[in-house]
Amino acid sequence: MWKLTIKSEDDLSHKLKWLIFFRILFASLMLGSAVVVQVGESPFPLTKSLIVLYGVIVGIFLLSVYYALIFRYKKLNLLFPYIQIGIDTFIVTVIIFITGSFTSVFSFLYLVVIIYSSMIIFRKGSMVMAMLCSIQYGILVDLEYYGVINPFFIKGSSNIGDYAWNIVLFKVVITMSACFAVAFLSGLLSEQVRRTEKELSVMEDRVKRVEKMAYMGEMAAGITHEIKNPLASLAGSIQILRKEIPYDPEHDKLMQIVLRETDRLNTLVSNFLLFAKPPVGKIEKIELENALKETLNLFEKNQATSNRVSITIDLFPNIWVEMDPVHLRQVMWNLLLNAAEAIEGEGLIKVKTYLAKPNYACVEVSDNGMGMTTNLIQSIFDPFFTTKPSGTGLGLSIVHSILESYNTWLDVVTKVGEGTKFTWKLNRIDTTT
Repeated sequence: MWKLTIKSEDDLSHKLKWLIFFRILFASLMLGSAVVVQVGESPFPLTKSLIVLYGVIVGIFLLSVYYALIFRYKKLNLLFPYIQIGIDTFIVTVIIFITGSFTSVFSFLYLVVIIYSSMIIFRKGSMVMAMLCSIQYGILVDLEYYGVINPFFIKGSSNIGDYAWNIVLFKVVITMSACFAVAFLSGLLSEQVRRTEKELSVMEDRVKRVEKMAYMGEMAAGITHEIKNPLASLAGSIQILRKEIPYDPEHDKLMQIVLRETDRLNTLVSNFLLFAKPPVGKIEKIELENALKETLNLFEKNQATSNRVSITIDLFPNIWVEMDPVHLRQVMWNLLLNAAEAIEGEGLIKVKTYLAKPNYACVEVSDNGMGMTTNLIQSIFDPFFTTKPSGTGLGLSIVHSILESYNTWLDVVTKVGEGTKFTWKLNRIDTTT
């Protein structure tokens, strides 16, 4: 529950280090202010409030040192910032208590804690901290109002007994409401920032992928043309030799091997050319459910996978898109084949379509296979990259190139040992008009 990914752990560590710095800065400012106030009076007064204040300042410094040591010797988890910021709320309560409690001007520090909690542990965490602040402030004022505790007072400040009960209640309610309002708003903003950062990161990965694929595509287009011509000449020459020279079983067997391998190379080069430069498709209006069912029916009859892989479908009806049917079959076949090959032994493939805002149709292909590591995901669209002993490594590269021609792409979600989910979307068209 409290585990973090490497990236989120680094981000959390960076934010908490800044929090430690500002906490030390705040304690230093408090110390300087207390000293200035004390020096301004003669003789130097050492009241109970100042003694407690100095104790709080020392406590903040010691806590900051402890937090810094944790960064160095222990692995972070999500529970650590909750504990750290929760202690901050208690420190703020102590500061309010020693500066007049109900009449203290430092109750705004609760809002400061809530704001930076939303930046570190986001909306859920900021609401938890708002609840802690409200409970502590409410208990503090109640205990003071009923005479259970007697807070320290700044010289010239008033007592809670000088106020009517409705005034006291009003301030408590306003403070609590402000805590939750700030938690909600700051949490909302932090969630939007986090979502934007995630989208920017995804877009950055896509741009890098497209740039790399474009470079490889230009190189591949030139190479494949140079290879196909010699292969055609080689195959034609061997076929002529088979007809003209006297039949010899050994020679004929060798020439069959040459022809077979030539055909295999030609297929590989053709696929490589398809990745490098997908042919311009004949765009048609396609009813997605029926088109996908045709491909799924053919794939279920594939002998290599039919006996060990089950396919479940959840297709949204009456979704129309514009795409070349051949391209649609190629994309789906390669994704299904990739999912089947990722499953060791028996397994399950799920195919799902659904609507997405603003006007998209999404296709999802998921499996319960081996899954992939983060490093592996970075390379799965590279041509000839494969983890399978018999694969060519062009399936996903071809899918990526075809989808790119339709201004879309594959989104990948995977977890080692649990499986992989590929999602892609197309513009949905309205056939009612």
